[in-house]
Amino acid sequence: MMDVTKFDYEDLPTPFVNSSAKTFGAWFLPPLYSLVVIFGLAGNALVVLILIKYKRLKSMTDIYLLNLAISDLLFVFSLPFWAYQAAHNWIFGDAMCKILSGIYCLGFYSGIFFIILLTIDRYLAIVHAVFALKARTVVYGILASVVVWIVSALVAVPGITFYGSTNNNMVCSLNLPSDKMKQWKQFMTLLMNTVGLFIPLIVMIFCYTAIIRTLLKCRNEKKNKAVRLIFVIVIVYFLFWTPFNFALLVKTFSGSLDNAEGSTRIDIAIQVTETIAMIHCCINPVIYAFVGEKFRKYLSTYFRKHIAVHLCKQCPSLYRDKLERVSSTFTPSTAEHDVSIGL
Repeated sequence: MMDVTKFDYEDLPTPFVNSSAKTFGAWFLPPLYSLVVIFGLAGNALVVLILIKYKRLKSMTDIYLLNLAISDLLFVFSLPFWAYQAAHNWIFGDAMCKILSGIYCLGFYSGIFFIILLTIDRYLAIVHAVFALKARTVVYGILASVVVWIVSALVAVPGITFYGSTNNNMVCSLNLPSDKMKQWKQFMTLLMNTVGLFIPLIVMIFCYTAIIRTLLKCRNEKKNKAVRLIFVIVIVYFLFWTPFNFALLVKTFSGSLDNAEGSTRIDIAIQVTETIAMIHCCINPVIYAFVGEKFRKYLSTYFRKHIAVHLCKQCPSLYRDKLERVSSTFTPSTAEHDVSIGL
């Protein structure tokens, strides 16, 4: 029978291993996790609502945006449990530990894959507009989404398999076979860095470079705005995820962290950078959905018809609304371009 010991490693939901880092996490993590949950749930729930109620999933972009929002909702769903563990102990049992860890990992990886698909979707719509008319259909979007969910589940299997409650069910954390702990630690760190940072950045740089070149060749008054948005997407993703992935690499591969002080510092650094990375799921609705002009109109319509009407029944002008029609001068391809670049 294979010997299993506690995996002493800062990974995903349980980023503390020593008393100093645990004390820091007890006051630092719960309030920030709570903010991520509140804004993550609100923003992504609105995306799901508007896509289904108003846009009715009529394009490949809509399908990807819906799935990205669902991924982010899965991601934040488990955060209250990790926040409670950070402040106290794990009280939810071994089965819930595995289930919630699985949900967390599935949301994490699927969210990254759908960001990649949205990037490729924009690339096809702008750089290969003629081909995109045939390729960017709802059917293909659904098929690609199904594949992403399957792949995400497979990628998340190692993490799900080794999660469990330890220390008399007081901690939900990773547990790895003691005879191959180092190899598994390195594999999972490289997997997270490859899938969570390197692949998305490579795809973004390639696709958005081609998009910018195409936009610079055309005469479009919205060109500068689109180029700025592209830089924002890449820079935001890089700034939010690079520190966490770098901290994981240092923790796993550095041999200079054997002393208590160095270990505590990197443990705290992982707590901080992981929380920063989590905030990205709150920003996704803004940079991928709400920045679009039509999406903002739908959001304004929903607010005035379903919220303002209850807040101010004496002010009918606040919620009397009529959806503006899209200009008849737009062709299907140019309209798709606006959606695909987030205008």
